[in-house]
Amino acid sequence: MTIAPLKSTHAAPARSSGRRLSPGLWPAGIVAAGAVAVFLWCGVSARDLAAFAAYVGLGVALPGTLLWRALTRGGRSTAEDVAAGLALGYAIEVLAYIPARAAGMPLLVLVPPVAVLGTFLIAPGLRRHWRGRAVAERMPGWCAWVLAGVIGYLITWSTLSLYRVPIASAYVDMPYHLALVGEVKHHLPPTLPSVLGERLCYHWFVYADMAATSWVTGIEPVTLVYKLSTLPMMAAMVVLVAVLGRWLGGRWGAGAAAVGVTYFLLSPVLQDGVSFTARSMFTAWASPTQTFGALLFAPVVVLLVAGWSRRGWVALVVLLLALTGAKATFLPLLLAGLLAVVAVQWVVGRRLPRRWAAAAALTLVCLLIAQFVVFGRGSHGMAVSPFATMRVVWGTVAGIEMPALASASLGPLVVLTVVHLFCLGCVWGGVAGLGRRALEPPMVLLLGIGVAGIGAATLLGHPSESQLYFLEGVRPYLSIAAVCGTLALHLEGHAGATMNKSWRAVAWTGAGAGAAVVAAQLDVAGDALERVVVPYLLLAVAAVVVWRCGSVLAVVALLAGYSVPASVRYVVAHVTPAPGGRERLIPDGALEAGRWLREHSSPADVVATDLHCRPVAPHPCDSRHYWVSGFTERRVLVEGWGYAESTQSRTQLFVTSYLSVPFADPARLAANDAVFAAPTAENVRRLAREYGVKWLFTGRNPNLWKFARMRFRSASISVYELTER
Repeated sequence: MTIAPLKSTHAAPARSSGRRLSPGLWPAGIVAAGAVAVFLWCGVSARDLAAFAAYVGLGVALPGTLLWRALTRGGRSTAEDVAAGLALGYAIEVLAYIPARAAGMPLLVLVPPVAVLGTFLIAPGLRRHWRGRAVAERMPGWCAWVLAGVIGYLITWSTLSLYRVPIASAYVDMPYHLALVGEVKHHLPPTLPSVLGERLCYHWFVYADMAATSWVTGIEPVTLVYKLSTLPMMAAMVVLVAVLGRWLGGRWGAGAAAVGVTYFLLSPVLQDGVSFTARSMFTAWASPTQTFGALLFAPVVVLLVAGWSRRGWVALVVLLLALTGAKATFLPLLLAGLLAVVAVQWVVGRRLPRRWAAAAALTLVCLLIAQFVVFGRGSHGMAVSPFATMRVVWGTVAGIEMPALASASLGPLVVLTVVHLFCLGCVWGGVAGLGRRALEPPMVLLLGIGVAGIGAATLLGHPSESQLYFLEGVRPYLSIAAVCGTLALHLEGHAGATMNKSWRAVAWTGAGAGAAVVAAQLDVAGDALERVVVPYLLLAVAAVVVWRCGSVLAVVALLAGYSVPASVRYVVAHVTPAPGGRERLIPDGALEAGRWLREHSSPADVVATDLHCRPVAPHPCDSRHYWVSGFTERRVLVEGWGYAESTQSRTQLFVTSYLSVPFADPARLAANDAVFAAPTAENVRRLAREYGVKWLFTGRNPNLWKFARMRFRSASISVYELTER
């Protein structure tokens, strides 16, 4: 049996004619103008904004778009070409920057875009790609406004949560990202800048993009990390989700719905503080590695779904090579999806799909490159630990803390896992409506990716719950599959019946929302597990009753309705200003002292500091301290070690927090801290001779003036230079 090719489910879309302006230009222009106004309001200079826009537009997006069109014969719309072209441009930029920086000439990163633009200007056969397809589909104006609204929402959220927040009070991981940008800007291969000599077993390619941008434009890394760099990635990802929904759903309405489910439909929350997460997309700037990896991954899926020519293999190879160091989660997910396609085609179609098998082999090669070259066989703390995600939930439900949590019985964990899967069904229940479409290769790919992500989140564990990035990574693809399934259910029967089903679906969605609100108010007697599980059990029973008496579409609508109250609260909370001020985590004078040291030292210089712990509770030493290496762009003998491979790999899951794990080299830490606690000529000399330290960076102002020369002081921060080595 062969599987029928994917076909559109509606009349041919409207095509462009003549030179009429695209209806999407107005919403795109308004969003761009709004972003410019926001960045200017948040302190980005007009010069930096213009330089950033010019570089991303002319140096990344434009050459990437031209190559995308030439290698893939172009997408259905200009929006698709530009969004996928931006991703391809980023991939080329990173792969070009690595050898350029290794050779000590980082500005050679400009050679590929200049060569591409020049070639497409000179070669007659390539000039047509400046215009795109002669007959291209236009994104409907209403859809463009929907996407613009989503991007505008993301800008609003980012403004309230990051852009307008003082650097000293921003999210905990921002100095870590900044430190890695400084490291990749000055050194390749990179090491962990906060622990001298520690291998960087981490996906660092997004920092190569920011480093390249800083070299070319002269923009401060802090401006790129805290404000500019992730916004184009976020916007392009929104467009690509809509494009994939359009490809598979056969209409732009499916694309817009896929964006809505991807960004705004979340798991039901029926008890305060207990969340069975479906993992939102709102880690855009908190995890730039996830954002960058997701953007590079999306056009790979577009290529596989839309079909690819011989030249398309070039784009596929470039994107997969860039994914080796973009985010560790995506290549395993892709490999699982491709193997699922191969297996289904082999069993159902009685043939080996050579293209899909070749793509799987290529993905496997890139996965091996990532593991053995980029990550150096390091796991960064990721381990096989079934039900680890639900063990954290059980700790919240039952009030169990580490290390007792490590020995929690298996029964409650299995029950909570079942509830978790039910909650995921509330978000992506539309998958049940796919029917035979679930056997089509593109849909098998999406479902294989999705099942792999859910499985990884269930079977793996990590000291900081990073296994949930697998679940976040598959969110767009399960959302697209769910929308396609719901659309298939909606289109069953004749037009009149379909209209009735639409109204019934709306009614069931409202009923589900009401039921979820009522269930959330239940005060069930019994132990902690019963109080959490019973409301979900009642909702599941209601769904079964509806299925027996109604239709699959009604069940899908009811399940989605369960998610509406929590989703609305979550979405509104992200654009609601937080009451009160944020806690200041970086002292006065830190940025000024860091920049002074950066300007008066060499990238090869080593800095020692007595600043290791963030001033927060409850841990005696929260070792996620990275702003010294971040602001100075210099390697530090030992600053913070919370995210070091040597720390994560020594953390026993659910026995102790990785924030409580001591530094891996106590002799080095003792030698470092002795200089600041009780300085002597001998211990200062030892730090210089054995570890190559040239600068001392302190926030406690000890009596170092006898043994080192004070060079700079700002507020409580002092910088000393060692003159004898």
